[in-house]
This record gives sequence, structure tokens and C-alpha cells, in this order.
Amino acid sequence: MPVITLKTVINADIHTVFDLARNIDVHRSSMSDTEEIAIAGRTAGLIEKGETVTWKARHLGIQQILTSKIISMNRPYEFTDSMIQGAFRSMNHQHLFRIEGKTTVMTDIFEFESPFGIIGKAFNALYLSRYLKNLLEDRNRYLKHCAEST
Repeated sequence: MPVITLKTVINADIHTVFDLARNIDVHRSSMSDTEEIAIAGRTAGLIEKGETVTWKARHLGIQQILTSKIISMNRPYEFTDSMIQGAFRSMNHQHLFRIEGKTTVMTDIFEFESPFGIIGKAFNALYLSRYLKNLLEDRNRYLKHCAEST
């Protein structure tokens, strides 16, 4: 199963960063290139443990619908969302936050598994892992900008 791990250092309070990372409206804005919108479940504001959100977006030229659920939350140190319906065979995204001096270090651990067996594994290696890493890096730059602008 591919795993993408990213660390982002943000010059902002941990509570601010944590809330921005789980804010549906901020997520939608950070994904404007993919036309991502929340269409069911929690569709605005701060998502909480046990809640779901269904996203509609265009990835790789294809309209996608993905529903994820917040399966754990320890405010303001971590939350994890897990796909319960969508194009992946499985997907879990752990969001970790820690204070380091006057900064917040945000760590993403994104695990996913594509369908279609060996063909899916080849697609991951050749393209999908890089695509998803770039998507997460763009999102994190957006979150960093928002947090450091407040």
C-alpha cells in the first residue's frame, strides 16, 4: 500500500492550524483547481469525529465522488479520515499536529490502495502517487498561507 508522508512547518498557533485543516470551506478553496465541492454529510464549517463528508471533484479528467468519515480526533493533535466510499480500494489520511518552538508542525500520512490489482499498482508507481503528493503539497501551501495570514 503506497504511503505519502509530508511535514509542513507553519508559523501559527496549533489550534488555528488544526481548525483550518478540518474546515470544509478551506478545503474546498484549497482544491479549486479540481472543482471540489462538498455535496453531502458535513458540507461547511468544521468537521467533527464521527461525521462524514461526500466530495465531488474532477481528478485525472474524471468526475469522482468520494465519501470519507472522521474516525478519530484528539483536538488539537490529530484527526484521521477514512474513505468509506469512492474510487480507491482503501484510503486513510492521518493529520498530525505538534508544537515546535513557536511553530506548528503539521504531518500528513496518506495511505491508499488502488483497485485493479497489478494494473492499479503499476498506475500508482507510474503516476498516481506523484499526483496525490502534489495535490497534498498544494493543499498544505494553501493552509500555511491561510494560517500565517491570520
